[in-house]
Amino acid sequence: MLQESIDESYIQLDVEAENFEEAVKKSFDPLIEDGAVTDNYVESVLHIYRETGPYIVITKNIALPHAPVEDGANKLGLGFVRLKAPVVSGHATNDPVKYLFPLSAKASNEHIELLSKLADLLSQESFIEFLENVSSKEAFISYFNNQ
Repeated sequence: MLQESIDESYIQLDVEAENFEEAVKKSFDPLIEDGAVTDNYVESVLHIYRETGPYIVITKNIALPHAPVEDGANKLGLGFVRLKAPVVSGHATNDPVKYLFPLSAKASNEHIELLSKLADLLSQESFIEFLENVSSKEAFISYFNNQ
């Protein structure tokens, strides 16, 4: 399921962002372009972040930007962004954020299996090293095709 959710166009390496909100916006750019999410979806992610804090920073250095399906998710999609320089989200234990996995799911239960597989990967030190060192979109896709 991971490989079906990640389109090569959703992968962005060494992105520059001034702050966490800009990083979140940039992480969704390819998903907006592909029609996976709407601009409203991204605004919802940022609104919830401003209201509730960095709920989307799920573990050390990693954010999973997402919002409710009804806020503009059109299809299942998972992106990846590696920031050139980490940004601060305001999360006391998991800052700074260097990797973002923007998520879109058309049905609220559609992403459960996807998140489970991603969580398994994120618990592996070798996967985190891979994220730091991957040099191309093709290598990223190849890694997921072999999972």
